[in-house]
Amino acid sequence: MNGSESASGPWVWTAVIAVTLALLSVMQQMLWLVVPLLLALILYYLLYPLTRILVFRGVSSDSAAALVTAGFLTTSAVAVMLVAPKIAADALDWHASAERYLQGGMQLLAVTLRDLEASFTVFANAHLADSVAQRLAGVDLGLALRLEPAIRLVAAWMPLLLLVPFLAFFFLRDGRRFQRFLGRAVPNAFFEKTLFLLNEVDRTMRAYFQGLVRLTLLDALTLAGGLSLMGFSGALGLGAACAVLAWIPYVGSIAGGILVVLVAATDFPGQPLMAYAAAALFVLVRLLDDFVFMPATIGNSLKMHPSVTVLMIFVGGTVAGISGLMLVLPLLGVVRVIGETVGQVIGDARLMARHRQARRLRRQRAEAGL
Repeated sequence: MNGSESASGPWVWTAVIAVTLALLSVMQQMLWLVVPLLLALILYYLLYPLTRILVFRGVSSDSAAALVTAGFLTTSAVAVMLVAPKIAADALDWHASAERYLQGGMQLLAVTLRDLEASFTVFANAHLADSVAQRLAGVDLGLALRLEPAIRLVAAWMPLLLLVPFLAFFFLRDGRRFQRFLGRAVPNAFFEKTLFLLNEVDRTMRAYFQGLVRLTLLDALTLAGGLSLMGFSGALGLGAACAVLAWIPYVGSIAGGILVVLVAATDFPGQPLMAYAAAALFVLVRLLDDFVFMPATIGNSLKMHPSVTVLMIFVGGTVAGISGLMLVLPLLGVVRVIGETVGQVIGDARLMARHRQARRLRRQRAEAGL
């Protein structure tokens, strides 16, 4: 068995999964740093191609990083200035809007249950609509009141998000320097493997995050186009919100589907078919995402079996909650690359012999003349 085959053996994968879960547990306690760092990595991989274009045109790495970051901040500031008035106006009546959408969802549920009672005798005999209405009495108010703590939480996180462009700038400027710094810290025998490791980690993270952004754009545009054809107002914003929610596996998709149905039920009162059509459109987009968009964007960049991916998503959610669902796949991909590279180094008898010989030669030179 050669080194590459043994690198993916059961012991290596056991260590990779154990380290991934341990890191998830630590990250859950440091979300105040992990979230800005994760967003900074996404921004870094989005801006990196522009930085490389400027470098290839003769601009220094430091100047290219500064120009690209300044351009991003300027564009972001202009966008915020354009949308801030509308956001501020909508924020004044967020409570009323939440109540309105929740009431629209309740009315859709009542109509659906009445239709089921009319179509199926067993539901009519059980008085399904009345039973559900009694159980859900007061739930809409409770859900609306929970929005206020959520808004306070978002406001508390806003200062931390200012770290994102700051960190992304230093990633762009000093990324290569950091790689050279790590390369100088390893013995010569492992230098080639270290270069391979750094390149693979960078490739894995770049493929994942850039693929995630492309996937988000495809999801948002597809859903927004379908909703716009159905006559929804604000279809682009709704599609973008659902696409971003889909970053959280399973939970985000469910939340996005509920959001689409609530908007449809509220904007088209008395037309339950519109809500059903919107739900069908959402399911269709999710199927396209799973079987068309994802293979074309993220694809097999993580090089893991689908069963391992699904299992780790559930385990990550159990260990670290929502943050675990979001972080487990990129973290597992990076730890897998590191684990397999270390496995190749340890399993390469010739490479280890070169390292031992180099240590003996250094010790002999140090002891010469004593």
